[in-house]
Amino acid sequence: MSDLNVASDAKVDAAATVAATAVVLSGAVIGPDTVIEPGAVIREGVTIGTGCLVGENAVVGREPRLAAHSRAQGRETGATVVGDGVSICAGAIVLAGAQLADGVVIGDQAHVRERAVIGAGSVVGRGTTIDNDVVVGSGVRIQTLVYITTGSVIEDDVFVGPGAITTNDDSMGRHDGSVPLKGATLRRACRIGGGSVLLPGVEIGEEAVVGGGAVVKHDVSPRTVVVGVPARRIGTVGDDELVENWR
Repeated sequence: MSDLNVASDAKVDAAATVAATAVVLSGAVIGPDTVIEPGAVIREGVTIGTGCLVGENAVVGREPRLAAHSRAQGRETGATVVGDGVSICAGAIVLAGAQLADGVVIGDQAHVRERAVIGAGSVVGRGTTIDNDVVVGSGVRIQTLVYITTGSVIEDDVFVGPGAITTNDDSMGRHDGSVPLKGATLRRACRIGGGSVLLPGVEIGEEAVVGGGAVVKHDVSPRTVVVGVPARRIGTVGDDELVENWR
């Protein structure tokens, strides 16, 4: 470990490994057996637990740079906390105030915005964006190039296929800010097929399935299968497909 790029008041455990070209800024805490790879930046006040990996050129704890009209202006970001056994892969960016529970994997070039919360053992795929203030449960699998918009809630054991998109603004920017943005709610163990689009405020019920490429305009009932544009019901999820049979 090179001391040149580690702030004097940063707390780096003796069993941690920090590459010579990594940067660890003031007040950061890095636990034992954690590896900070070349070019990674750990910003002020970030706490990283035991046995983590922060990959090449990843950034953890960066403050957001917001547009003048952003609804998030003026909000405190809070503490950035990374649990034990977390992997933040090459080029990923985790903004200030994000909370990553134990065993989370953030894929290459993924983007986790301020105050997002990601539960234990969840996976965020390569190039995926988790927007500010999103809540993701435990055991969730979010694949490559997914967009989870502000105001979305994802419960435990959900699967989101590659390229799926959630939206939160019916007016597409033609509003005065008085109407709250409302993303999707994905209930426990539902499955969202690749390339699906979920329109603002929809709720996908527990153990429901949205087929690939569907455009979902309305809520989907639990254990219901929908496909198409717009999405329509074609069946029911059988008992043999329930998540407890696939653990």
